[in-house]
Amino acid sequence: MASTDFDVVVIGAGAGGLFTAARLAHSGFRTLVVERLDKVGGRASTDDIDGFKVNNGAIVIEVGGITEQTCAEVGAPFDIREPKPPLLYRIGGKDVDVTGGGWGLLLGKLTRQGAKLVKGIGAARSDSGLPEDEISTAQWVSKYTKNEGVHGIFRNMCASIFAVGSEDLPARVFLTYFTRKSAFKRFGFHPEGTIGIWKGLAAAVERDGGQVWLSTPVTEIVSADGRVTGVEVVRDGTPVTVHAPIVISDVGPAATLTLLGADAVPADYRELVARGDRPTSMISVNFASTEPLIAAPGMLSFAKSRRLAYIANFTDLCPEMAPPGWHLYVGTSVPAPSIGDFDEAVETDLLLDDLRDTIEGFDRRARILNVAVTRDGWPPQRAVAGFDLPHETPIEGLWNVGDAVKEYANGGTTACAETAKLVADKIVASYRPTVRS
Repeated sequence: MASTDFDVVVIGAGAGGLFTAARLAHSGFRTLVVERLDKVGGRASTDDIDGFKVNNGAIVIEVGGITEQTCAEVGAPFDIREPKPPLLYRIGGKDVDVTGGGWGLLLGKLTRQGAKLVKGIGAARSDSGLPEDEISTAQWVSKYTKNEGVHGIFRNMCASIFAVGSEDLPARVFLTYFTRKSAFKRFGFHPEGTIGIWKGLAAAVERDGGQVWLSTPVTEIVSADGRVTGVEVVRDGTPVTVHAPIVISDVGPAATLTLLGADAVPADYRELVARGDRPTSMISVNFASTEPLIAAPGMLSFAKSRRLAYIANFTDLCPEMAPPGWHLYVGTSVPAPSIGDFDEAVETDLLLDDLRDTIEGFDRRARILNVAVTRDGWPPQRAVAGFDLPHETPIEGLWNVGDAVKEYANGGTTACAETAKLVADKIVASYRPTVRS
């Protein structure tokens, strides 16, 4: 069996894996990224469908936060174009821009009880004003109003940011995010599709002496005496042993444990992973047209819909994502239930019905490129926000990053960038890269 040596092996070239790899390579660690797919990005990558750059998961990148900061620190390009306004809400048949007006303006458009809700959100800025963990976002909103439009706004915000229904997301998580986090006030699209930012990070890894091996599945994480010693992979059909004192997994704690072998860790950690393995689900319809279908330059969300959380308009800002003369969109929903099993056919039909109601002549004017269902082992989020696992494992030198080990009240690729910084900082503080000749 062939073998090689690195300081760090990162399993998975998704967002968490590449953010971490780029940071460590930039800090002098000989870093190898191994990815079973033939491209980078994982669940936030992009497919080419007849010349359209169709994202297979995450569609927007936050601007001005940890993602942009990471790219600046490691010297990776950050070619993100911001829509202005970033988000419109369809309320009563009108597309409303609440930029600068915040919750007061948004909720005031929907209900007379808006002021009470705004007061409740304001109270959450202190710990004493946060509800208990057991109260869901939907239950918290119900304390203030039964207004269908208000519940729709909160439901679709939970879906858009956390990829979960408002009945499954703790209100404490939702309120912490919107009162203390960046709350995705600025975001945009990459002209190559979301894969563009991951290509830049992969190039930064290689520029700093690391390597990225695509089409290279990991068959085992190897450990001895409670320490990780490397991984076994298959590269170009040949088994290869990669020796490394640090292994970082971006495939989720459950898959990491499978590669490691359950017997390598204590029973309480196995139980912890089993409890935390709560993947969410989403359904997306990617569609195109030779004429504009919505006026929003970025995202359009909804106060009332069966399932449709938002429509994203890519080509107003990034015409490169479609062949000349075409406009590219995606409409996304969270099914019911958003955790566990659901009827794909029924839920897809509900999403399509929403698109028909939203876009006049949808069946005639829109060309559906694909319907993507992300769930189970390929979910939009590996854990519901608020139920994440720790980065550390019982095996020394083995770490998890990504959207199953998010910091409290965060989500998406931003959360992956945050976990990457936290783990990379701990590794830099505790380990030294090998001296290169």
